[in-house]
Amino acid sequence: MPRRLWIVAALVVALVVAAGGFVWWRHDDRTSFAWAVDHAPGGVQRLSWTDWRAVRAQEGADLSERSSVADVRRFLGRAYNGDLSSASALVTSAPVLQQRFGFSPATADWELFSQSYQGAVVMLHLPSSVDLDDVAGDLRELGYVEPSDPDGVWKGGEDLLARIDTRLSGELQYVALDRADSLVLTSDSAAFLGVASDAARGHGAHAEGLDGVVDDAGEPLSSAVYSGDYACAALAMAHAGPSDRAQARQLVSAAGEVNPYSALAMSDEPDGTFRVAFQFDGDDVARTNADTRAVLARGPAPGQGGTFDDRFRVTSVTARGSLVVMRLAPRPDASVLSDLSTGPLLFATC
Repeated sequence: MPRRLWIVAALVVALVVAAGGFVWWRHDDRTSFAWAVDHAPGGVQRLSWTDWRAVRAQEGADLSERSSVADVRRFLGRAYNGDLSSASALVTSAPVLQQRFGFSPATADWELFSQSYQGAVVMLHLPSSVDLDDVAGDLRELGYVEPSDPDGVWKGGEDLLARIDTRLSGELQYVALDRADSLVLTSDSAAFLGVASDAARGHGAHAEGLDGVVDDAGEPLSSAVYSGDYACAALAMAHAGPSDRAQARQLVSAAGEVNPYSALAMSDEPDGTFRVAFQFDGDDVARTNADTRAVLARGPAPGQGGTFDDRFRVTSVTARGSLVVMRLAPRPDASVLSDLSTGPLLFATC
């Protein structure tokens, strides 16, 4: 090869290697939470995250696939008391999963429950110590119909779940295994599970517009993430009674201007704090809403009862570009995520 061509080829190889290294670094640098959300199906309206490995560490639970159902129940009881399991779709199913499915909150790394108007799916990441071929064997033994394609959907259905155990969530009717990324995906719809499996493998439409609030959350123990449209409906003061709605209008009028947001995330952080992030259309809108929502978050909580101060202390409310970020210190025994992830919620009003 002529010297010039050899040099050009070497440069191309170097650039490809460098680019590959950069891509790998970007992937490796992302949190599991951000990776999971980025691989959720398109059109999601609500995402519920549980970092089971971190929750087990938080609760001092040393569990494995050999742990007893009693040990799993004790762990889940402690997680419930700490308001760290409310985002999970699999808590009531956990004892049966532990006994018969080869995976459960006792062994999973993390869980993301995605909900949209098209369907819902649970995505579980399992540690490398769990062999998905063993999980496939368990599904086969339980009576799921094995797909001809290893990446296809294992078909169960309502009748099969009832025969296995009545405590099983309907979200376990259909199962897909992604061996490349050590994922188990489950849904109550075989068709939607196929769509979600494609998204998890990097094909087809995936969740969009949530990166800002998800990246801000870092690595939460548990989190609830909403699209703006969904949050503005689900958390609206319209769900409150007439007197609470009237009080809310007065409080908003006194606080100042509020604007719609495009995404919202509420997260239990490992340091014991609670974080709320709103994504707005621009920096100026965010600054305006930081002031307004700081006032609303320190006052009465019409529709929920009492005041927000009964639930938490506001430590800071800041505008960071187009984000508004609240840092909250939960009061002892307060279940902040459970409390704030359902409406009506005044400081999340649109």
